[in-house]
Amino acid sequence: MPDANTTHLLYLHGFRSSPQSTKARLMAAYLAENHPKVQLWCPQLAPSPRAAMDTLRQGTAHWPHAHMAVVGSSLGGYYAAWMAQQARCPAVLLNPAVDPGRDLAKHIGDQTSWHDPAEHFYFAPEFVDELRALDLRGQLPAARQMAIIAKGDEVLDWREMASRYADAQITLLEGGDHALSDFSQHLPTIAQFLRLA
Repeated sequence: MPDANTTHLLYLHGFRSSPQSTKARLMAAYLAENHPKVQLWCPQLAPSPRAAMDTLRQGTAHWPHAHMAVVGSSLGGYYAAWMAQQARCPAVLLNPAVDPGRDLAKHIGDQTSWHDPAEHFYFAPEFVDELRALDLRGQLPAARQMAIIAKGDEVLDWREMASRYADAQITLLEGGDHALSDFSQHLPTIAQFLRLA
């Protein structure tokens, strides 16, 4: 049976990022122009992974899981894989974090928001364990996944990403960067993969 069309889309930003990220705004603009029936939710995620996932679960509890999908970038990609597993829905992962518990252990303490350096948040030591609790390694994805991975990513190792998400439909970019500066070029492919209504 073919997957149903996606009518509800969750977009998850990365560490120190926000709903004001370039990719989140490009996604919103693309949907408004090409898929106006799709309901997009791009929440500001709490620094605590547990609190962030609670927000997402509550915010999507009334969504029709058969018609929802998740897109996530970097740490948001890690979260997107977890959310998609819970909802058993398709996901698109953009340069997804593979082991944020390991990587973000170096960033414990006061952090600034990427889009507004005046905005501060505290990344607490217990958040590392909260990240590890969301690790799905060793589990097969509950639904279709696409991963867009840039070999030129200056933050994450593309080989590690490609290996971790080997079960996904992978688009491997020869160059690129962590921010996926050419994101707008990938939107039609993402829309097709997610069967946006």
